[in-house]
Amino acid sequence: MSLTLAPEIVSRIMSEIRSLVRKPLEDIEYIENDDNSVTEIHCYIHGPADTPYYGGKFRIKLILHADYPNTPPKGFFLTKIYHPNVSNNGDICVNTLKRDWKSDVTIGHIFAVIRCLLIIPFPESSLNDEAGKLFMESFDEFAKRARIMTEVHSIPVEVAKNASSNIKTKSKSKTTGNGTNNIDINSESISIFKNIESNTNTNINITDENSNENSNNKQVVKP
Repeated sequence: MSLTLAPEIVSRIMSEIRSLVRKPLEDIEYIENDDNSVTEIHCYIHGPADTPYYGGKFRIKLILHADYPNTPPKGFFLTKIYHPNVSNNGDICVNTLKRDWKSDVTIGHIFAVIRCLLIIPFPESSLNDEAGKLFMESFDEFAKRARIMTEVHSIPVEVAKNASSNIKTKSKSKTTGNGTNNIDINSESISIFKNIESNTNTNINITDENSNENSNNKQVVKP
């Protein structure tokens, strides 16, 4: 993709890329794309521990438009993944890249938000309706299918021998009076989200743009 960006914007992008290389963020591995274009930025996100994606890494692509940073980049999973907020063609649904976009949001922050989406999905505002429905109805079945997709499509990574792959501690399924299952994210999962708070002054909001703005459990990180 050949786009013309202002020299100061190119300089900013290169500075943020150098920062990703020199001080890698947790589970995020910057990689050069084939043509070294600053308008396409790639990374691997390693599946976070205690999720169905653990043990694999997923290639992500950000596409920057000609009027970046006035408009947000588009984010895609190039590696196939089973996730409520990722469409079958890889589109990523996250408010940071939509209505909550701010021109000072960094490339590293975007990747960190996408990583957090792997820890705490938002199935009530899904792009993959099947994954979102299964997540709500039976988390164990969702996790089983997501693990299979991870094993088949992701790039395997070496993991610590004593690392836990028990994802049941992250989400609990409890039955309501009408017999449906709701997913409760426990405090341990929320604390993982807050780990990146000290590294950024920008609010993180990873809810879908069509989701309820008044839902308190979607404001995970606060300044």
